[in-house]
Amino acid sequence: MSRRRCCGLVEEIPYTKRFVPDNQRNVAVSEILIEEIESIRLKDVEGLDQQMCAEAMGVSRATFQRILQRARFKVASALVQGQTILIRGGNYILKNRVFECLDCHHVWDVGPCEKGAKHGYEISCPACNSMKKIKVSDEGAKCTCGKLHQGGRCCGGMNFNEQGSKF
Repeated sequence: MSRRRCCGLVEEIPYTKRFVPDNQRNVAVSEILIEEIESIRLKDVEGLDQQMCAEAMGVSRATFQRILQRARFKVASALVQGQTILIRGGNYILKNRVFECLDCHHVWDVGPCEKGAKHGYEISCPACNSMKKIKVSDEGAKCTCGKLHQGGRCCGGMNFNEQGSKF
C-alpha cells in the first residue's frame, strides 16, 4: 500500500470551477483537482521551472512532476473529447495571503480561505479600516494580484516600480 501524499500548497482557489463545451449537455465530466490546476498555473502560466514549482507547492520535484502530468492529461483529454471540466477536491492547503494597506501601510496576514470564509479583498485593514489594499507576494512584489508584471503594470490597473511603490 502506498503512503499518503503530502498536501500541496495552493495560492488561491480558481474563480471558475466549471468549463462546459459549447452546445453540449449531459456530456462526460473530467474532474481536475485543485492542486493539479495549481501545477498548471505555476508551470504553464507563471513559467517557473519544475524545482521552483515544487518548492512553491511544498512537494518534491518528482511529486510535482506526477501532479502536473496528471493535470495536463486530464485537460488535454477533456478538450479533445469535448468533456465538461470540473475543478474541485484534492489534497491541498491554501497558503496565507499578505496584504498592505495603501492608506496607512499596515501589513497583515489573512489565513487560508475556508468554505464560507472571506477571501481577503472584502476584509478591511485592521489598523485603519480602509478597504484600499494590495496583495504582497512571497517575493515581495506588490499589486492587486500579488505579482509584479513586466513594465510595472499590474493587471488590476495600478502601477508600481521595481521596489513595489506606486508611481
